[in-house]
Amino acid sequence: MKQFKGYQRGINLGGWFSQCVHTAKHYDSFITEPDFQRIAGWGLDHVRLPIDYDLIQTEDGQLCEEGFQRLQKVVDLCGRYQLNLILDLHKTAGFSFDAGEKEAGFFDSAAMQERFYRLWEEMARRFGKYADRVSFELLNEVTDKDFAEKWNEIADTCIRRIRAIAPSVNILVGGYWNNAIVALPDLRMPQDEHIIYNFHFYEPLMFTHQGAHWIEGMPVDFRVDYPGNGQEYLRLHEEMKLPVLNIFEASGTSDADAKIFDNLFAKAAALAEERGVALYCGEYGVIELASDETTLQWYTDIHSAFEKYGIGRAAWTYRRLNFGITDEGRAAIADRLIELL
Repeated sequence: MKQFKGYQRGINLGGWFSQCVHTAKHYDSFITEPDFQRIAGWGLDHVRLPIDYDLIQTEDGQLCEEGFQRLQKVVDLCGRYQLNLILDLHKTAGFSFDAGEKEAGFFDSAAMQERFYRLWEEMARRFGKYADRVSFELLNEVTDKDFAEKWNEIADTCIRRIRAIAPSVNILVGGYWNNAIVALPDLRMPQDEHIIYNFHFYEPLMFTHQGAHWIEGMPVDFRVDYPGNGQEYLRLHEEMKLPVLNIFEASGTSDADAKIFDNLFAKAAALAEERGVALYCGEYGVIELASDETTLQWYTDIHSAFEKYGIGRAAWTYRRLNFGITDEGRAAIADRLIELL
């Protein structure tokens, strides 16, 4: 299978320019130059940078020069520490994976779509010249399957408009159900050799998001082990009425263990081989509420599958947002987790 060279082992900088309070004070303090030096010292080759349109566009669609200058600084810091960079549009006007952002209308609004295209054209004008070390991720986590065909058309149009400015920059595209791996077959054929199929992987979600207050139906005091009995997982899934994928059916496995990763990655790798495209996992990780022992086992299993199939990836996330690799709650296992990135 084709590999996404230069983007094999990375980490997300979530919470810096996205899922945050958009103030200069926050931007200036959340991540600083020593963090890039630290990440490079771990032996990683790239970072994924989620950004909200709030950083670089006003409410009426005007460009924010200060925000673009902040992105340029990140590009420069990555260059200084020999890290490649993915610029991920985590929220656009009219759409966010997080319903709490109250963004709506993107998939039915030609005006919002045009605003999206123009934003990416500006990104291409400013950062396409760094195509050897900067890649573009069009949009984070399309949610509903009903958006699939509209999203395919929007993505194709956006790619064509970027290509008129930046013909060789890598462009990442993911599918519905929040970039679910099972949605990859419904993506359109890649337009050119610089398209990357992108997925996120938090399975079994009942484990990786145990106690997550933002998951509908998830009790905040719920805890579960990994590996685990599949029948018990399914019973709990039904009992809590969780609106999530039945991963056992999708992967053809009966238990929550390493076979989930291996089976699903094998299918995705076969699809990628057939279409001549590289695979990339833009997010994966375990909530800080999980025990150290089970967290390490999950990371060990997914790491083995990534290595087996040559899939590049970026863990979620460097700091805070309930998943921070460097947070105090992970101190006892941080060194081992970093080895498994």
